Amino acid sequence: MEQIIQQMVNGVSLGSIYALIALGYTMVYGIIKLINFAHGDIYMVGAYIGFFLTTYLSIGFFPALILSMIICSLLGVIIEKVAYKPMRNSTRIAALITAISVSLFLQYGMMYFVGPETRTYPNILPNSQIKLFGTEAVIDIKNIYILVVTIVLMVLLQYVIYRTKTGKAMRAVALDRDASELMGIDMNKTISYTFAIGSALAGAAGVLVGTYYNTINPLMGAVPGLKAFIAAVIGGIGYIPGAVFGGFFLGITETTVSAFGGSLYKDAVAFAILIVVLLVRPNGIFGSNTKEKV
Repeated sequence: MEQIIQQMVNGVSLGSIYALIALGYTMVYGIIKLINFAHGDIYMVGAYIGFFLTTYLSIGFFPALILSMIICSLLGVIIEKVAYKPMRNSTRIAALITAISVSLFLQYGMMYFVGPETRTYPNILPNSQIKLFGTEAVIDIKNIYILVVTIVLMVLLQYVIYRTKTGKAMRAVALDRDASELMGIDMNKTISYTFAIGSALAGAAGVLVGTYYNTINPLMGAVPGLKAFIAAVIGGIGYIPGAVFGGFFLGITETTVSAFGGSLYKDAVAFAILIVVLLVRPNGIFGSNTKEKV
């Protein structure tokens, strides 16, 4: 019982990180139907920005988190303008290849500038632990920070999506792109806002994972990025609450599998779940069938 409680706690922390990254995937796909495979590497860049700010400038956790989000949002906009905007009216396979190319560029560009070695994050969060329900299971203060930051960012995202003009424009474009343009919505500006918000969330996830696991490297974004994509698809890509559910579900599932001695197979389990969901619910658990105009 204690082991199950402990793994649930770890799974919620891991799921929080997956959920933040998955939100960027699902937002971009909802607007322009693009699978942004470079999104996981923006998360990696966010981790390195946080590392630089906390290690060399001695900035605290929350200022480093906010600055990383701002810089990553700018990076996301630049990537959209330079790499994706020229491909907007091309075939989907061309856009997909471009996304993979941007991902590799970010990975090996970062490796060129900082080197391939693993870096260690400074201890910028308390290391104390709290026992749960009088058992041997403990919750680290870092887990609480991760969960609270994730919840706050998700609430802010919901506010932006449903209570601001920018959010209304995003929802309109996701619903009907052509009709939105006829109603006077600036398509380019809306897409840029989407990339900025999604990249900011990925940057926040990078700082959180750096402070939680204490190690980062230039290739750290590949697997979590892919896992977050799986989470978005499981929940229903293009549907924001579905991405959140998929992230937490995948995180808890992985830690549970590891707890029962299957740590070597947790990645395989994630893909197996994806296959099952696609067979049973091709549009994801919370996704809805949509007719595509041809």
